[in-house]
Amino acid sequence: MNAHQWYTVGDARILKIQDLTLSALSPEQLLPDWDGGRALQAYPRLSETLDASGTKIPLSIHSWLIEDRGRKILVDTGAGNNKARPAAPYFDHLRTVWLENLRRAGVRPEEIDFVLLTHLHVDHVGWNTRQQDGIWVPTFPNARYLFSKAEYDFFSDPAHDTTRNKTSFMTREDSVDPIIAAGLADQIDVDGTEILEGFSFYSTPGHTPHHASIVLRSGTDCALFTGDVMHHPVQVNVPEWNTVFDADPLAAIMSRKWALNYAIEHNATVFTAHFPMTSAGRIMSGHQKIDWSFR
Repeated sequence: MNAHQWYTVGDARILKIQDLTLSALSPEQLLPDWDGGRALQAYPRLSETLDASGTKIPLSIHSWLIEDRGRKILVDTGAGNNKARPAAPYFDHLRTVWLENLRRAGVRPEEIDFVLLTHLHVDHVGWNTRQQDGIWVPTFPNARYLFSKAEYDFFSDPAHDTTRNKTSFMTREDSVDPIIAAGLADQIDVDGTEILEGFSFYSTPGHTPHHASIVLRSGTDCALFTGDVMHHPVQVNVPEWNTVFDADPLAAIMSRKWALNYAIEHNATVFTAHFPMTSAGRIMSGHQKIDWSFR
């Protein structure tokens, strides 16, 4: 993939800013209902989405940079560097070049106007902050950070500090709380209203209790940022397959189907959070099935 492959949605331009790629999980580990034969039938290009050994699913960790109406906007911020993640070793004390990749795109952190967060998991909010003189400070000091108030409240309630959520509580402390302390956070209700010109947050729970997907409308065009509604293209064809990371499986299936229907109905370009390769594409409907096509 071209390191500077810009996509156009209406008058907006969108670019993937890579953080890292994880090739740690087999299909069966990521998707417990995995059936290799059905997967290949549902998604014939399956081999393109596996690693060189054909045994692991590469999961891309990245942000989406959007230039729209004179604003520079990020959707999600990857995993971040130098952060203690003892319960999530793949993200523990990372040293990635995400910040350099943003600068190679011609953007300095100080130029970011808004940061939109689909949810508050470790690999979506990490670059909210960076370490400076031993403390965590906002990476984007001139930005407003928008995220679900209900999601923040959930990961702040000690009653939810379980084994599943342990890393999310640590992540909140070093990657979200400093944003709030700096007065840069806008905690929002996720109800589909236009929260920022051109942008709306839609409730897509299941992966987390208050996960959101984000829609950008520009002119007659539409982009859908799915967050973790899906992790692999096979879920387009088999939306009933949840990942091991989905906290509420039934809700996750409903949200996945909503996102697929929304993308088809609005002819949206879909920008995923973890698909391999370009991570962007289209969802097409025909012949009594739907299909994913990378762009």
